[in-house]
Amino acid sequence: MADEKSAFTTREALFYHETIRPGKIEIIASKPMASQRDLSLAYSPGVAAPVEAIAANPADAARYTARSNLVAVISNGTAILGLGNLGALASKPVMEGKAVLFKRFADVDSIDIELDTEDPDKFIEAVALMEPSFGGINLEDIAAPECFIIEQALRERMNIPVMHDDQHGTAIIAAAGLINACHLTGRKLKDVKMVVNGAGASALACTALIKAIGVPHENVIVCDRTGPITPGRDNVDQWKSAHAVPTKATSLEEALVGADIFLGLSAAGALKPEWVAKMADRPIIFAMANPVPEIMPEDAKAVRPDAIIATGRSDYPNQVNNVLGFPFIFRGALDVRATAINEEMKIAAAHAIAELARERVPDEVAAAYGVSHQFGEEYIIPAPFDPRLMEVVSSAVAQAAMDSGVAEAPIEDFGAYRLALKARLNPTTAALTNIYEQAKANPKRVVFAEAEEDVALRAAIQFRDFGYGEPILVGRTEKVLEKLRELGVDDPDDWIIENSALSDKVPAMNDYLYKRLQRRGYTQRDVQRMVNQERNVFAALLVALDHGDAMITGLTRTYAQTAREVARVIDPKPGATPFGIHMMIGKNQTTFLADTTINERPSAAELAHIAKETAAVARRMGHEPRVAFMSYSTFGNPSGQWLGNLRDAVALLDADDAVDFEYEGEMAPDAALNRKVMELYPFSRLSGPANVLIMPGLQSANLSAKLLRELGGETMVGPMMIGSEKPVQIAPMTAIAPDLLTLAVLASAGIVG
Repeated sequence: MADEKSAFTTREALFYHETIRPGKIEIIASKPMASQRDLSLAYSPGVAAPVEAIAANPADAARYTARSNLVAVISNGTAILGLGNLGALASKPVMEGKAVLFKRFADVDSIDIELDTEDPDKFIEAVALMEPSFGGINLEDIAAPECFIIEQALRERMNIPVMHDDQHGTAIIAAAGLINACHLTGRKLKDVKMVVNGAGASALACTALIKAIGVPHENVIVCDRTGPITPGRDNVDQWKSAHAVPTKATSLEEALVGADIFLGLSAAGALKPEWVAKMADRPIIFAMANPVPEIMPEDAKAVRPDAIIATGRSDYPNQVNNVLGFPFIFRGALDVRATAINEEMKIAAAHAIAELARERVPDEVAAAYGVSHQFGEEYIIPAPFDPRLMEVVSSAVAQAAMDSGVAEAPIEDFGAYRLALKARLNPTTAALTNIYEQAKANPKRVVFAEAEEDVALRAAIQFRDFGYGEPILVGRTEKVLEKLRELGVDDPDDWIIENSALSDKVPAMNDYLYKRLQRRGYTQRDVQRMVNQERNVFAALLVALDHGDAMITGLTRTYAQTAREVARVIDPKPGATPFGIHMMIGKNQTTFLADTTINERPSAAELAHIAKETAAVARRMGHEPRVAFMSYSTFGNPSGQWLGNLRDAVALLDADDAVDFEYEGEMAPDAALNRKVMELYPFSRLSGPANVLIMPGLQSANLSAKLLRELGGETMVGPMMIGSEKPVQIAPMTAIAPDLLTLAVLASAGIVG
């Protein structure tokens, strides 16, 4: 927000929040509501049963309502990010965002609440009265010192977890990083000397927790704008005075002489390079001011190459990111119905995060960031998208709640609990996020064939703005430039625009394409016309001649027509059968459907090939494939004349020793997806519901995909084209900018294509 990169950034952020439906969250029913009986059970008269049960035993609210997985994210907007006091209503986008993070990372349901008051007493009273509604309270963006008063009062009054994340979330991640930095430098916490710059809510919470993990009180000097906080200093409130220590230092510069650790939550540029030079050997510097830290890492390294540095930024190693903590802290607290988030739980979270960073980093995290992370000076804090955080941190917090006596529902089988944590999140969500990070680490040139279209241009702008690569825009130069200006791009002349009427690449394109098509009935004039007038041909030639790495199109032509135009230029991979995949992302499962776009009646060999390639895509997306060959018939019942190809495809996989995934068929959808129906076929080789559905023909596949898109209510990605010699993706004509962006990233990252 504070980084005003360009007018476009603001425009695009507003578009993001406005499009599809306003805001970032919605509420959906978790139970069927399709009949009069459903209505009777959900409301009157059926709802009386859980009402009476809860009245008799309040703990039953966890059984019969959403309360035990529901957190309120509450603010009054007095300290919004780095923007200051902009009011309760202006804080709503931030609180909605926090709710999204809760759901994305820990499957915690969350509702944002904005209270229009700066009176701490009114705020406290309003929140306390809502205790029956929620399993936990996450306080956010509340100015100090009121935030201290509010949190303390609510923790005392409420019998559910309450945490001010700006304070304690930052503290937990900083403490984890500090534990590991001390480990790497051979320091013991009891011996280190630390200087804190900043005395706001976050800084004081960090200081308190770091003391709780073992740094002695007398070894920590806290500085505010006036200088070191010492006993008896004037104009020091009770929260600052709790960290006052005697010192001869009269400034931050003096306090830093010989210090082992600098921890900053203050302002950009507050730490001078010459002061860093005066610190102890192998200094530890946590410069966490946002968006610009107290000192830039390269400036600190210039004077102290031996320093270990952490910031709040994602573009440098060792990001102190609250998302590593708060979702999983509340997850563990909710799962044991904790009555509070106490010091023991925070310490447990910090140690769990620190220990995780010292373990071998999973391959999917390495792939996401384009480097093989390992514990060391530039990896003291786990990556935010490490899939193990859910299991490791949540279970550590739950155990600490049990050990400290605040858990009302202790977990009996921790092994089963850890497995349940792993299963909570659809792996596709994490996989997609990792793929976006992978694209950032290995940026590519993607040709947007329809850059005169607003949807395509928005996607291209996001592709560049988010750092995924360099978009190449195909269209009439002045028209594209005009649209770039309309969309708020400050530097339209800095973009690569390819116009067939002006491009010096056209002669080479004509020669290349004529050699391909001259024996297919095309004259040289036909080829010249196609290159000059058909954008898909021109765009495909850019990729074929290595002027781009991938291509996105589909908005202005039907899929079939677009595929034919691209095929004039780009061949299938040797030995490959091109086909299309739709990916359906549900709440708890992801399903891959193929071939949905190209092969009308695939042969047995083609079906087997499609199965193997789709299984490979599923694996790259984080899923262990279970393949089902779809039919109206289940193992020959009823019989029919169109079953032979499916059976032969299964036989081909049987004979292929390289096949390393589950597969079965032929079978109807319920036999592949419904566990109860699957039990009728105990001989089936599928260990669970299928997640890769290989369709018998294009008619059934395409109809199924489009029906599911229109009626299914699930997120759908695709079609994704597989098997082309160069990465080409053809979007539906109804696609919106996020759809094109996803396809562009998947193509550039090599996941599909």
